Amino acid sequence: MLTPPSDRNLKLAAQAGAEGLVIHYPGLNLEDLLNTQRNAAFYGLKINAVERLIPHSRFVHNLPGRDKQINDFIQLVRNMGKAGIPILCYNWMPRDDWGRTRVDVPERGGALVTEFDLSAPMIPRDAGYEVPEGNDKITSADELWENLRYFLERVVPVAEEAGVKLAMHPDDPPLPDLYGQPCIIVGYEAMEQVVNLVTSPSNTICFCQGTFASQDLNIYEGISRLGKYISFVHFRDIVGVVSKFRETFIDNGKTDMARAMKAYMSLPQSKEICVRPDHVPTMEGETNQNPGYEILGRLHALGYMKGLIHAVESFGN
Repeated sequence: MLTPPSDRNLKLAAQAGAEGLVIHYPGLNLEDLLNTQRNAAFYGLKINAVERLIPHSRFVHNLPGRDKQINDFIQLVRNMGKAGIPILCYNWMPRDDWGRTRVDVPERGGALVTEFDLSAPMIPRDAGYEVPEGNDKITSADELWENLRYFLERVVPVAEEAGVKLAMHPDDPPLPDLYGQPCIIVGYEAMEQVVNLVTSPSNTICFCQGTFASQDLNIYEGISRLGKYISFVHFRDIVGVVSKFRETFIDNGKTDMARAMKAYMSLPQSKEICVRPDHVPTMEGETNQNPGYEILGRLHALGYMKGLIHAVESFGN
């Protein structure tokens, strides 16, 4: 994921050895999506997935306009099928997306990272998301699960037909209650419950390594346990636990990243899994206008990941 997906950043990603891209919600115009795809192809890149900024509050909370928003989501799935983009990462976070309390915590060498501290106020939600009237209501856990079933029963058959895998992202921060709002996609059991709501090869998960690490879950056992459902991976790390944690450089956290990479590459469908660098530090000379998504940290993470892949291929067995 490049923020922004400028020609410079596309060129840098290609030079660093990226093979594909993850893009934000492209809207519902197929031609716009195809133009984005053609622009990536100019730099030798393909679009592997769509995620973030996908309007979802109406069907998560069962607000007025729910079915219209589901139909829009279905149109996105169909457009992706026509464009040959195989993975759509979505979430069921009642507050719209991952939340943090700071975005300027010093990491190695003074790089800036994001932090979550349960005792501090959350930073307001990403302005890129739709915030419909009524989105501030409290929706119970049972209602969230029922709304998810309703959604999947309508969307999964279309995804199967289009050849697109839906990949559920866990709630981040992974708390069952976030400032009074229940959250349901928390932990490995919840991910299993998602795929069991509607059984389909198109109903899959995004294994967000940093989210599970902040719960202090065993990452390697999790990859094995959920392996057959994994189509998408957010490869990042943290220090701390869910009540207070911060992001790190990919080589400076609590997880053995080589062991994790080996576990992914041992899965039968490993060649079909999209693995991307996730939240990265903002480095010297960058503005921090896009915390977690600036380009230099992404290039560092990409190079580190390519090194791990080469090591596993050469020596992992």
